[in-house]
Amino acid sequence: MPPDPPDPPLPLDGIRVCDFSWIVAGPQATRILADLGADVVKVENESYLDSMRLGLQQDMDQPSLNRSGFHSNFSRNKRSITANLHHPKGREAVERLLAVSDVVIENYSAGAFARMGFPWERLQEINPSLIYVSVSGFGHVGRDASYGTWGPSAQAISGATAMSGLPDQPPAGWGFSYLDHTAGYYAAIAVLMALHHRARTGEAQHVDMSQIESGMVVGAVPMLDYQINGRTYERIGNRSRHPATAPHNTYPCAGDDRWIAIAVDDDTQWAALCDVLGLDALRAAPRFADMAARKAHEDALDQAIAAVTRERDPFDLMLQLQERGVPAGVCQRNDDKQERDPQLADRGFYPTAPHAELGEHRFEGIPMQFSHARWRMDRGAPLLGEHNHAVLTELLGYDEDELATMLAELAI
Repeated sequence: MPPDPPDPPLPLDGIRVCDFSWIVAGPQATRILADLGADVVKVENESYLDSMRLGLQQDMDQPSLNRSGFHSNFSRNKRSITANLHHPKGREAVERLLAVSDVVIENYSAGAFARMGFPWERLQEINPSLIYVSVSGFGHVGRDASYGTWGPSAQAISGATAMSGLPDQPPAGWGFSYLDHTAGYYAAIAVLMALHHRARTGEAQHVDMSQIESGMVVGAVPMLDYQINGRTYERIGNRSRHPATAPHNTYPCAGDDRWIAIAVDDDTQWAALCDVLGLDALRAAPRFADMAARKAHEDALDQAIAAVTRERDPFDLMLQLQERGVPAGVCQRNDDKQERDPQLADRGFYPTAPHAELGEHRFEGIPMQFSHARWRMDRGAPLLGEHNHAVLTELLGYDEDELATMLAELAI
């Protein structure tokens, strides 16, 4: 029997990242790098914990620094060391790590990393080939550089919050920290581009990234619409104004908080929708005779459709409409995506991996497949300081006595 073929390579195998990031934006970036094979070493301190270690605990009655599902997802495939930068030996350990790393990344407020003793000039002294990526609210340059942000405040400043919601209601905003994630994606791209640049030129560099600016792309189409057509943006909820189509909304279905999204682009789809829903009278009504008429009576149209869809199973209805060529999709919950979405199952998007305290559980994947490479899902997040011994002795060259002294002096 021939041996199993070797696993395809990991694209970032051999790249080491010194990770000072926390919360979401930075860890999202380093999670991607770790998934692609980088050795990401997360530098932590018990006195200044990443708050994600405390969020979404498995058991709120017995909180633990290691049992947050949120943290396990964002710090999977990484290693963890603890270091006290106020202790000379702790600082020395971090500088040794920087000296053998390809990338250092942080998402503190602008200037914070420099105040910790690591301005760009010092990083170059430690390791001239080190790439430094900083992710802050407004970047390190400009009038507002000193301001700090969180995902929700960054969304508001970038204009994304004002764009979401119903026309007669205040802005609804986003249901999660959209710009924390988006900034993380851009930061991962920035690392890859800086690595590519270094491979071509030998030059390291400081990449100064602004979370606010990563959100400006959300408003790109309304900005273009204003410049070209003179139209100011108005919140429209789930409806469509340009092009003006109806029905175009989400509709309640049978079950607890179940919804389906339906969009009708032409009269053929309208006829098919009426057939599936049994709305022959609606189809024959003059006020719904064509697209312009349906758009003019959109409120009544949505009410009539909702009265029928609320009695239908969302998945059965979705498949019936799709078979007739009507764009429709269930508004999926997490359990739908993990348990019954055949497309995600076929692509292996929710792999399982072990965690030392949480046990074996599923993680979201990354949305790409390579023909001659792979991404990995080896393990959940490390325990706090789990890799102190391995990193300090095997990677940084400390012997057992030195390590014991550092532990006794709370340097790590």
